[in-house]
This record gives sequence, C-alpha cells and structure tokens, in this order.
Amino acid sequence: MTDGGWSEAGEVDLPRFQVGAPPQHLITTLLGDYWFRRAEQLPSAALVRLAEEFGVSAVAARAALSRLARRDLLESSKSGRRTYYRLTDRASAVLSEGRHRIMSFGLDQGVWDGTWAVAAFSVSEEQRDLRHALRTKLRWLGFAPLYDGLWVSPTAGADSAAETLAELEVATATIFRAQALEIPGMRAPQQAWDFDQLRRNYDEFLARYSPLLTRVRKGAVGASEALVARTGIMDTWRTFPNFDPDLPAELLPADWPRSAARDVFVEIYDTLGPLAEIRVRQIVAEFEPELAELVAHHRTSSILAAS
Repeated sequence: MTDGGWSEAGEVDLPRFQVGAPPQHLITTLLGDYWFRRAEQLPSAALVRLAEEFGVSAVAARAALSRLARRDLLESSKSGRRTYYRLTDRASAVLSEGRHRIMSFGLDQGVWDGTWAVAAFSVSEEQRDLRHALRTKLRWLGFAPLYDGLWVSPTAGADSAAETLAELEVATATIFRAQALEIPGMRAPQQAWDFDQLRRNYDEFLARYSPLLTRVRKGAVGASEALVARTGIMDTWRTFPNFDPDLPAELLPADWPRSAARDVFVEIYDTLGPLAEIRVRQIVAEFEPELAELVAHHRTSSILAAS
C-alpha cells in the first residue's frame, strides 16, 4: 500500500493514496477490503454506486474503472449491456503484501539485534527519474537517508535492498549490514528520522480518531458512516510505514505514541467491519442480490494469519 501514501515493491503499480481519495485508489481499496481474492466479478454499476458513497461522481468512477482495467489491475467481462470487474491476480498479490505490512505495523517486534542495513549508492543528477524511483522503493522497504547517498534501516532486509538496486539496474551501489559506533559529536543512524515530526503525526492521528472511537464504542455509527470511516482510517494508517519503518523500541524516545495509535486504528477498523460490510452488501444487492451474500470484511487478525 506508497505514499504520503503507499508504494508497493511488487511488479504492479497500484494507485497511490492522495488527499481526497482518488477514485482509482478508492476502488482498489474497497475491493481489497470487501471482495478480496474472489473469482466472481462485480457489476460496474455496483462499484460506481459504492464510489458515490465517498462523494465520487459516477462519471469519475466509470473513468477510474476503465483506467484500472487498462493498467491490468482489474479484469473485466460483459454480459449483455453490463460490464463486470474484479481484481487481477497480480493486483491481489501486491495488495496482499501491502495489507500485511499495514496490519502488522506497530506490533511488538521483539528485541532488536543492534545491526543496521546500509545502502550506499551514487546516481547522477541527470537520472532524476531513477533517483526518485530508487528513493521511493527504499522508503517502502524501511530505509531513510542518513546522507544523500547513504540510506539506513534497523528493520529492512539487506537482500530486499539489493534486489531493488538490481531491479533498477543501479550498479554503483553497495549493500551491507553494520553496527554503529557511539562516538560523541557524530551523527547516529537513527537521526535519519525526524522524531519530532513523527510524534506530531501520531498525535494528530490520535486527536482525529479518538472522538470517532468514542462514538464507535457507544454504537453511534451507522452502516453508511462505518463504510466511509473505516476506509478513511485505513488510508490514514497506511501512510505511517512510509515515515516510520517500525523503528525498534531501543531507538525510540520515551512515551512513544505509536502503540496507542495502533490500538485506536485496530479497534475502529475491526469494530466497524460488520457495519461496513452491511452497507456494501446493501449496495451490491441493488444490482446483483446473489453476489451480495459473498461480500465479506476482514479483521486485522485474519489478514495477519493469512499472510
């Protein structure tokens, strides 16, 4: 799921999250949440109607479906005048990888062994597209720039970084694992991350969603709102791994808010799942009642167990 949104490391370039939930991203998210790995196809009219729940016009939704099909993210078929869609197998595989990362983010990772994965590379200024692609993929893997051409991560695998460099054909690079020496006056590897900004991001998340959690616990959220709110909190939570690669507890300041933010995300996402599923079923039933019975939501625990 990159990017201020998510950027996947797989072969398929899934739509990236942007402010305002663009239609292509929204449709893939909804299919991933309620129609994941199903062989059956949904009518385009149902997907358009679902998008309208989020303020997306029918024209924009239909255009998004066509673009997703052209990008080989959706496969389509026709029956009479109706068009049907489902995620392609390749898109589902990349979504599965992204979902696992999002749902596992913030879990206790155990004791850190103190070693860093280090990617050192040199890409000329003239190769701006390559530089951008490399940096985007390294961030997705959990790296951050300690210096311009020296990226570090306490959690990423060196093999993954090597595969990325090979995929992008960056030959002027070296990957290794190392332990940092604590030398006064020298920059520590963890300074590649802006902890003050990260804390503000988590605090803003808690301030935004804690009132919703209170309403969820009181049962004051209806099915339509549940669908929109559940998608919204997923889109917000999925951005955090791009800025915080699950930094080990040994590197974090005191009273770090990541765990509290994760608790809010999981409770809202899981609790609103049945209500959101009801709304999706209602919409699908307007067009294909027999398919409505196949709509299903997924809890964080089931996503982690399936991965």
